[in-house]
Order: sequence, then C-alpha cells, then structure tokens
Amino acid sequence: MSVVTTRPETQNHDPVSIEIIQNSLRALTDEMFATMQKTAMSSIIYEVLDFGVSLMDRNGQLACAGAGIPGFVGMLSPCVNAVINKFNKPGDINPGDLFISNIPHYGAASHLNDVVLVLPAFEGDVLVGWLANKAHWIDIGGAVPGSVSLNSATLYQEGLQIPCVKIIEAGQTNAALLEVIACNSRTSEVLTGDFWAGVSSLRSGEKRLLSLVKKYGLDTVLYAIDNYIDLGERKIRAAMENLPRGSYEASEFLTDDLEIKARITIDANFTVDLRGNPPQQGNSFNSTYDATMIAVQMIFKALTQPDLFANAGSFRPLRLLVDEDSMFNAKYPSATGVYYEVGVALFDLLWKALAPAGKMRLTAGHYASVCGTFLSGKNPHSGRIQSIIEPQLGGWGACSDRDGQSALYTGYHGDTLNVPVEVAEQRNGVLIDQLCLNDCGGGEGKYTGGKGIKLDYRIIGDGWSLTMAYGKSTVKPWSIDGGRPGSNNYVDIVRSRGAVERYSSCTELPLERGDVVRVITANGGGYGDPAERPKEAVLEDLKNGYINEQQARDIYGISL
Repeated sequence: MSVVTTRPETQNHDPVSIEIIQNSLRALTDEMFATMQKTAMSSIIYEVLDFGVSLMDRNGQLACAGAGIPGFVGMLSPCVNAVINKFNKPGDINPGDLFISNIPHYGAASHLNDVVLVLPAFEGDVLVGWLANKAHWIDIGGAVPGSVSLNSATLYQEGLQIPCVKIIEAGQTNAALLEVIACNSRTSEVLTGDFWAGVSSLRSGEKRLLSLVKKYGLDTVLYAIDNYIDLGERKIRAAMENLPRGSYEASEFLTDDLEIKARITIDANFTVDLRGNPPQQGNSFNSTYDATMIAVQMIFKALTQPDLFANAGSFRPLRLLVDEDSMFNAKYPSATGVYYEVGVALFDLLWKALAPAGKMRLTAGHYASVCGTFLSGKNPHSGRIQSIIEPQLGGWGACSDRDGQSALYTGYHGDTLNVPVEVAEQRNGVLIDQLCLNDCGGGEGKYTGGKGIKLDYRIIGDGWSLTMAYGKSTVKPWSIDGGRPGSNNYVDIVRSRGAVERYSSCTELPLERGDVVRVITANGGGYGDPAERPKEAVLEDLKNGYINEQQARDIYGISL
C-alpha cells in the first residue's frame, strides 16, 4: 500500500451530508474514548482518563481529536507520520495491521510510559484514514517502579523501548512481542489488559469510519475529512483577529539556577521563540520537539477557540523556534521521564508572557505542575505488586474580576479526573485519610488565587516506595497588579514514628506501614492589592476557613 498524498477532487457534494459526516467524526472519536475508558484495567486510564484518541487523514494529519489529555491528542499525528515514513514501500501497510511505539524521539513524543497504538483503516485496498490511541501504561520496566525517575540519565534507564513495529499483522497478533513487552513490566497483567483496551478502542473507531464510507461513499467521506481540516484553519484564523498584535515575552525560574524564557509574536501567524533556553539536561527533565509543540498548541487553542473542535487546520498558523541542543528539543537517547513538568512549565510561561495584554483577560499564575505521584508496593488485599500513578489538583490564579478556582487540574491536563477515594482504597491498596483544600497562605489579593489541596495517602502494606518530582516547589505561582504570589507544591512524609520529612522530588523513597504521604499543592497567584479586597469578601473567606483572624488583620487590614 502506498500512502495517498493527493486530495480528492472537489465535486458538488451535498453540504448537509458533509456536515453530518463531520459531526459523525466527532462521535466516532467519542466512542473510541468511551471504549477505552470502559475496558482498561488501570485506574490511571479508567478513572483519571490519562489517554487520548484521534482520527488522522490518509496522510497522517490530525482530522478529528477525541477527548482526553490534550497533549496526547496532539502527539498522535507525529506517531502516525513515523509509521508512514518507516513503512513506506508498497505492501508495507495492509488491512488488519496494527502498530505500536513508545520512543519519544521517534514519533511517540512524550515518555516511555505513554504507549501509542496506530491502526490504518481500509475500504478494500484503499486507505481511508488512521486511528490512534495513546495511553499511560503504569509500568514499562526500567530502574524504578512506575518507570519514571528524575534521576535517569538516559532513556535506557527509563524502561522498555518499543520501536515503531507491527504488533498485529494482517489480523494476527505477534504473541511473542506482546509477551516480551508484558514481562518487562512489574504489572504485566494490567499492561496486557490496557493493551487490549487500546486495540478495542481503535477497532470501534475503524468500524464507525468504514460505516460512513459504506453509507456515503469513499469520495464523499474523503472530501468531508479534507474539508473539515480546511474548516479548522478558516475558523482559527478568524478567531486570531481578536488577538492583540505584537510581541510578548517572559522568563521564569524553574529552580534556583534553571531559568527558561519565551517570546511570542502575534501577527498573521502565532510564533513562539524558545531559542536561548537551557541545553538538554543530564536527567529526565527534558522535552522532545513534538512534546514542546503541544504546549504551544494548547496555549494557542485556549486563547482563540477553546470550545471548538481541533484538527491539523487549527494549528496551521503556529510557528515554533527552538535550538537543537535545548531541553525543549531533546535528542535521542535523552531521558524524558518528567517531560510533563517541562511542558506545563512552558504552558504557564507562555500564559505569563501574554497576561499583560489585558484584552485576553488571563488569570495570574496557577500551580503549574502535574504533581505526578507514583506509589508502588505490595497490595495488602491481593498480595500483588501495585503501582499507583495520580496527578494532583491545585489552585488557579485570580483574574481581574473574580477569585481563582480551587482544586482543578492544570491547563495541560484537559478532561482528566482524580481517583475516587473508594477506588484508591479498594483497588490500589492505600487508605485516604483526608482530601481537602490546603490551609497554606499565599495568593492573597483584591481577588485571591484558588486553593490547592491537602491529600493524605496512608500506607497499609509492606515494601512501598514513593517517586515524585513537583514543579513550583521553590518558585511560587506569579501574581498580577500587586497581588501576592501563590504557595508551593511539595510532599510531607509523616512517618509512623512521628518524624516529618519534606520533599520536592524523590526517587523510590522507602515507605513503611503506617507512614502517611501528605501531598500539598499550591495556591494560585493573587490579582490586585489585598488592601482593596472588599470587607464582605474577607469575612466570607474567614467564614469558609480560607484564612484565620490574624491573616484578616495582617493581610487585609480587617479588624474583627
């Protein structure tokens, strides 16, 4: 099979039918998403929804994005293109094939845990499009449980590398390859279940796509897909007319000695210049070019049309400039285990650069960290080795006319959710002592930043450990117009013997039965001088327990 690069001829297609097909594409990806959620075995997928699905056109362009992690959705097109470029001879790609990949630098974009499955959909021997699914598998091998460590120096330490290969060929599963992948994981049964959930998701999309071809005809469906991508560009360029023209820049310290900077130019295009940033790091705090582009895509979409569909046309105005040796353009075999902290830091930095342009009414800085928390040990209920992976909620910054939102995920997350207490306790083998808004100060202003959370995991089994790397642990979320900065993200380990240890990052930290892992996430930044906060709002904060009487007096000047 040779990949078709020509567009279908423009004919007098019925516009009603074209719009029905285009709406059906969205329904198709929604069904793929629901299938994955309902059949996966790990809570990071079926509860947190840490995955994404998409439909690409015949040439690998994003045609229709499904729900899920926005970063995952945007990373699927590069992986499909990696398949097209590798299997580029006639007969290489055929009906019944299914490809798998996870190497970030060669199409998979993020880190080894995020495994991509790709299925070409054929009508007879004609390629109609590509379905793709990307999900976080909880353990892919490597030096530590959960396969993520800030200390990894190269990709080889982070887990099993799966090159872009066929795992199903002409309908026949390569059982040996699947067994090799499974036996490299500490949670092989869950991994295998999540693999087949991904396959089911792709096949449900294939079924719906081919039913459209059967109903409307191949030429009509291909035209509808191309027209949909072009429509995405027309819509986004019209929305760009509302953006303030000019150049904007900002910088931010990620740690005491690591500063990143960005310059955004808005004209006919939207250009992000990341040149001059730190070089590729000797740990896993790196991002590939494709993963970096995702942060740019997300901030661009948030500013233009956050409530409209996304496809390749939606991102045609984007330009990204980055140095070859940058931490934003890491080369193989660099470690990328915590790429997501690089991405969310960039997302927040671009937000910060544009915040002074009042026309867009952006908030102050948010907690700006995935706060990925990796717990692993023997499940006291089943006796099996268990890995728990959960991103954490946090506080968003205030804006010019209202307080920030409390306990939400970052702008990098999209449609993700937290793990319910019942699932965490029964399925994952820990106790949740509390989940509440934190009582930290920070983020005060005329309008206050939203509150982060306090979450306690109590360890009730043996042989457990913690791995985590939180951003915004030393630098606080930025404020606007005289507001106060937010607070910090960190973890306190409350030992069963009474000692308390504080961490911003750790790798496979031993935990004992009775220890409590206390997650504290940051408040967002404040907006405006705290002295201008209305007295009734301060009293309401006091009533809700957001502040105490001393804070009311010292910060807001309210005498009780």
